Amino acid sequence: MGCFTKLFLTGLGWAFGGPIGGIIGYALGSLFSSNRPSVMRSEVNEHFGNTEEKRDFNVTLLVLSAAVMKADGNVKKSELDYVKRFFLQNFGQERAENYIKMLREILEKDYNIYDVSQQVGQYMDYSSRLQLLHYLFGIASADGFVSNQEADVIHTISMYMGVGESDYRSIKAMFLREVNPSENAYKILGIDPSATDDEVKKAYREMAKKNHPDLVSNLGEEVHQAAEKKFQEINQAYEIIKKQRGL
Repeated sequence: MGCFTKLFLTGLGWAFGGPIGGIIGYALGSLFSSNRPSVMRSEVNEHFGNTEEKRDFNVTLLVLSAAVMKADGNVKKSELDYVKRFFLQNFGQERAENYIKMLREILEKDYNIYDVSQQVGQYMDYSSRLQLLHYLFGIASADGFVSNQEADVIHTISMYMGVGESDYRSIKAMFLREVNPSENAYKILGIDPSATDDEVKKAYREMAKKNHPDLVSNLGEEVHQAAEKKFQEINQAYEIIKKQRGL
């Protein structure tokens, strides 16, 4: 009966939610009792929250988190703790524990990140995708070092999600900093040092618009706080360049 329930929920998830829905269904089938043939919507809401948009975003985080955590062949405690803190601060102890149980199920399987990332690119707004990349780099850097394998996986996810190359490099520069602060500032704004003053101002306005924290306020307090930190990094980069150029 337990196997049937898991397969039934997996099929239901694929029917209604594509690759991400299938993953949700499979994981739910593992979390609920094997003696029960079905799971009520109210039970899903109780365990994972009643906002479908936020729930889908969080499961997406888990799937892509697992891909980054396994990138270098070694799932580290610091990475798992980073994810735990995120869900604990957003959902409280009980729901966070349920999400972490789901993560452990996901870590044991290999999912096609192309399918998941493509679905994210199709249905998730651009600002949320940028914040998702910021979160993934946070996991990769949880041990104080972002490996080449981790950066490569995040880059692949970024491309599959339809994130522009300059936006990817901008977020990467917030975690892999150049020795020269001004060089890093240009990367954060997604431009070259040869850019004109007008191009610098335009790049700043575009980055600020795409990364404004209010655009992801519906995804939880922790996401909003991370977005505010990213927004501050963009402002600081702009100030460094302005000071250097005397603007």
